Amino acid sequence: MGNVVRGAVAFVPSERCQRFLCDLKEMPLDRTLDLSSRQLRRLPIRASAFDELVKLYLSDNHLSNLPPELRNLQKLQILALDFNCFEELPLVICSLVQLNILYLGNNRLYRLPKELRHLTELKTLWLETNCFTKFPRVICELPNIKTLHLGYNQLHRLPAELERLEELRSIWLAGNLLNDFPPVLLKMHYLEVIDVDRNRIRQFPSLAYLRGLKLVIYDHNPCVNAPVVDEGVRRVGRWADSSDDEEDEGDGKVAKAGMKAQGSLEENE
Repeated sequence: MGNVVRGAVAFVPSERCQRFLCDLKEMPLDRTLDLSSRQLRRLPIRASAFDELVKLYLSDNHLSNLPPELRNLQKLQILALDFNCFEELPLVICSLVQLNILYLGNNRLYRLPKELRHLTELKTLWLETNCFTKFPRVICELPNIKTLHLGYNQLHRLPAELERLEELRSIWLAGNLLNDFPPVLLKMHYLEVIDVDRNRIRQFPSLAYLRGLKLVIYDHNPCVNAPVVDEGVRRVGRWADSSDDEEDEGDGKVAKAGMKAQGSLEENE
């Protein structure tokens, strides 16, 4: 009997969250609801009553599912679900067709549903630190994606269909299992940022003809050469030719360059 009670309690939203929602009588003026870090194991249905919400932050909880009532939030543009316990993407998310930014990093996802293609307004998708062994091909059906984070998964290759994403400007693939530089990226002349840090790439092709390229991060690969780039393109990795790259600054150098590029790109969205 004790185990049953403990199991039931585990799925009751935290008291702190309940108090917060009880105090929140009206829609927040900024149309933002932040329930991050509240030890939630389920989302209170009352949160779905604020149908004018534009931003909903649920990061750093213990969520593994979402209620169907979430579909009421049809004006939602930003949804943060990173640092939770999702193994499957709840299908209700795919009904939120106005989403621009979706944070799903640091979960347990290993696949994405085909219904994700309904999110045609999605511009930024974070899927880093999950359990993907194959690239989720449904991403190639998201026509407005500009920023794609798939770092720290277990990807060996990228599909040729990725070339369809003509709006894609930055792709982050650090910490995967790429043995070769993905050939499809050589066809994507509109890319501005390519991050393949911490993979298994031994040789880099020339990237000099990628006219949109601004930054390539290739550090921590067992490569025998640096990628050739056009004038003005910043490189982060072994044999990079700018003086600040020659210093041994390790992970901080890569993070600083990446965050600077990411901030610049998101300001332009």
